[in-house]
Amino acid sequence: MFDSMAHDGVKRPGTREMTFMLAGLMALNAFAIDSMIPALADIGRSLHVARENDQQLVVIAYFLGFASTQLVWGPLADRFGRKPVLGVGVILYGLFALLCAAAGSFPLLIAGRAAMGASAAVTRVLVVAMVRDLFEAEAMARVMSLVFMTFMLVPVLAPNIGQLILLFAPWRAIFIAIAIYALVMLSWSWARLPETLHPEFRRPLEWSGTFRAIGATLRERQSLGYTLATTVSFSGLIAYISSIQQIVFDAFHAGKYIGLVFASIAAPMALASWLNSRVVGRFGLRRVGHSAALAFAIVTAVHAGVALAGLESLPVFICLQALTMACFAFTSSNLGTLAMEHMAPIAGTASSVQGVIGTVGAALIGFAIGQQFNGTAVPFVVGTALCATGGFLIIALTEPKRLFAPIEADPEELEAARESTAIPEDLA
Repeated sequence: MFDSMAHDGVKRPGTREMTFMLAGLMALNAFAIDSMIPALADIGRSLHVARENDQQLVVIAYFLGFASTQLVWGPLADRFGRKPVLGVGVILYGLFALLCAAAGSFPLLIAGRAAMGASAAVTRVLVVAMVRDLFEAEAMARVMSLVFMTFMLVPVLAPNIGQLILLFAPWRAIFIAIAIYALVMLSWSWARLPETLHPEFRRPLEWSGTFRAIGATLRERQSLGYTLATTVSFSGLIAYISSIQQIVFDAFHAGKYIGLVFASIAAPMALASWLNSRVVGRFGLRRVGHSAALAFAIVTAVHAGVALAGLESLPVFICLQALTMACFAFTSSNLGTLAMEHMAPIAGTASSVQGVIGTVGAALIGFAIGQQFNGTAVPFVVGTALCATGGFLIIALTEPKRLFAPIEADPEELEAARESTAIPEDLA
């Protein structure tokens, strides 16, 4: 389904360049979040943050901002096309990064972080929509896995880049580096990215149509079920990102190894995403995604048991958390694809709705878990286990008759599923 010409008549870059470009755009978010982790303590001291746990707001504010505008970017992209809307969002992201670099108070920094997230939400919405524009089913899952795999190289590198910058400059320099990265991605995408939106899928910018599309996304059982499952599972990742600095520094007293710890845990996620791109076409979205969600629940339950038994050490934490993140990578790639499976005519708006629900819900749950930090890793690992278990239960409730289904289902079952999940004609 990936032909060489875009809908605007411009020759597309190859699949490899497109994958790297989309991953680089998504990585604007990872870089904005993960490069800050080594600097949280410095930020707290510099801006006189009284409670250490409040430093987590540097991460949480970004996620909440990230959720706040997804319902704006999606309809805009469905009306005006992917490329111009993407350019506006990336420009705003770079400008707000510079505002954060100049912030003289913690509230202003938090406001700037929320604005950064609100701007960067355009990449989440449009990368998913652009992949959906070009691919379907297992092919979509394979491409999303490759994008996610490339994207996951940033969490491996970003904390180390942040730590390296801190050796020579104050924490504000990290935000300047983020703004420079935004400029690079803006230049590359503007020069090479074609318009992927089908002309017949352009939608008028009117609230009535948008609300109908939102309603269709929420009423479609598969879309809602997998969105909620992804939300609960994603909560564990946000809890990890917001808590890892304190866990490494305070629970294990190994602050100087924060970059290495983060890289060791993030690297298996990239490997898992690559493996998912290889196996999903053979075994199918449901069989791989559901199995990964079950493994995610089992591994996190084992980790919680180890922590509650008092057997946790830094090497044990790294190994079990790396395995947890690998399971999460398999889970998230496929659950997100399943949530979008029937959303082609309203891909931009559907992606926005799913992103808002997933990000707000996960940020609030992840923040609640992070705020329980008590000097040990126990609250985090127990909270993650509850999230993983809840995610699998939601999957089982969403498609109880297709749990672990192979790649080819019964034709009558597929026809019944298509009829029960059809997008209304006025939206298609």
